[in-house]
Order: sequence, then structure tokens, then C-alpha cells
Amino acid sequence: MRVLVTGGGGFVGAALVRRLAQRGDVAIAFDRSFAPDLEEATDAGITTVPGDITDAFSVLSALDAHQPDAVIHCAAMVGVLASLSQAEMLRVNIGGSVNLFEAMARRDIRRVLHLSSEETLGHFLADRVDEGHPTRPVMAYGVSKLAVEGLGRTYRATHGIACINLRTSWVYGPGLPRSRVPKNFIDAALDGRSLHLPRGADSAIDHTYIDDLVDGVLAALDQPRLEFDTYNIASDSAPTVGRIVEIVRALVPGADISIGPGPLHHRDDIPVVRKGALAVDRARESLGYSPRFDIERGLAAYVAELRTRHTPSQEAAA
Repeated sequence: MRVLVTGGGGFVGAALVRRLAQRGDVAIAFDRSFAPDLEEATDAGITTVPGDITDAFSVLSALDAHQPDAVIHCAAMVGVLASLSQAEMLRVNIGGSVNLFEAMARRDIRRVLHLSSEETLGHFLADRVDEGHPTRPVMAYGVSKLAVEGLGRTYRATHGIACINLRTSWVYGPGLPRSRVPKNFIDAALDGRSLHLPRGADSAIDHTYIDDLVDGVLAALDQPRLEFDTYNIASDSAPTVGRIVEIVRALVPGADISIGPGPLHHRDDIPVVRKGALAVDRARESLGYSPRFDIERGLAAYVAELRTRHTPSQEAAA
């Protein structure tokens, strides 16, 4: 299968591109920039295509040049703090998605998997929620992702494009670019730095290991017809941040890291909304998806991989 991955140079997109190529698909990575190892992997079934999702001509040209059978749509401004640039986030996430859907309609490409988010839900109303949970996003990131989900349904109705929304939550693993839980604690532990956050231990959040997310996305890709247009691809569990810190301390003996009680904050004036576990029953039944990494196994794999390539930071070495 020929698969174009928007945001193919990013954390999730690059992992998808590599796995697609490994299993014999033609992987076309579309993004503004790429890591050197991805650019040099042309002999491994990977093609990198420089382009910008906000440039309609750039998107259409990529589809014309590479004629994919399906698209995996990862390109987006990601995260709650990025939501503070609301106009830019909506321009990129919603406007860029419209560019993609329009180009697909013009070139008769009928299948797209959209990487969505638990942020579309807003405050969780229960400790474990399924795809029927009310969608009441609080921040612009969640608003933008919910809008793209709705636009996907519009393009299905008007142009026959099957848009499947895959909601995930706090994806982590080697290559995670943003300094948030658990990356911030793991980096500090491996660097020998102290990290003590005053609050956040009580927040319970579904953390999805990158390999599980890739498994779920490809399982959806491999199903030509699906009963639903929205699936949770997550771990189906919600460890507290305090538990995550405990596990990291056990994995890195001597780590000087801790977190105080209370809810986690993105920054002092922006608390994390109430979260929980994303139930994956629907994905298990329809896609055969079953997460392989609970939080203990995922963090162990993450730390083990980082140890193979870790160089202490300049701050720690000083």
C-alpha cells in the first residue's frame, strides 16, 4: 500500500513511517523538516517530501507526485500550551486539514486516518470513558481536533472520503520532543539532575506508549471498512503521575525526583483538566487492537532505549 503520512517528520508520524516501511508498504513522509536518519532512509521504502500542510498547493502537489492509496493525518500544532497561540493553532490544525481534505477530494483519494486526542472530551466525567463520552473541549487544541473530526464527517457526506478519527492520550516513548511527564522525570533521572514538582501526583492520565499507538493506527489502516468513525487507541489505564515518578525512581536507582500532591498543571495558571483511562473495547473488537505496554513495561522500554543513546546534559556535566 502507498501511504502518505502528514507530519511524517514528527514524533508520531516518523514512528508510523518507519513501521510502514518495515512491513513493506511505500511510506511517504510529508512535513516541513525531517530527522537526518529519515531523510537518508530512501532505500528502506521511505520517501520524504518537504511541504507545509497550510499550503494548499504543497499538499495537492504531494498527492499528485506520489498518488497514495491512503493518508494518515498527523500534521498539527500539538498540546495545550501551544493552544495559547489560538489563532495560529486553528489556522494550522483546521485550515491545514481542510487543505488535505480538499486535495483528497480533487484527486479521488478516499481514505484518511486522523490522529485525534482525548483533549476533544474536556473534563472526563468518569475514571474510564469510551467514544460516546460528551465532547466539551476546554483548550484550543481540543477544539481544533474536534473540528477536524467534524470536518471529516462533512467530507464523508459530500465527497465520500472515509475519515477515521483515532483518539489517543499522552503518547510517550523514545523521541518524545516535549518536556512533559514522563520525559521530564526520565531525562532528569538519567542526567543526574534533581527535579521536584510541587504538585501533580494525584492526576490520573492515560499514557500511551508509542509502539501501541502505531499498532492501533496500522490496525485501522488494514481494515478496508469500519463500522464506526471514531476509535480510542490508548492504554486503557490511567496511572497517577505519582505512580509514574515511583516507577522512574525504581528504574533509575538514586534518581533525585519527586512530585507533590494535588492536580498536575501545564504551568502555574493552567491546570490539566480531569482525565482518566480511554476504554479501547471498540478498537479491540473492530480492529483487533490490544495495548502491549502497561505503564511499567512502557517506562522500562523507554528508559532502556534512552540509556543506549544517552549523553548527560551540559547542565548535569557542569
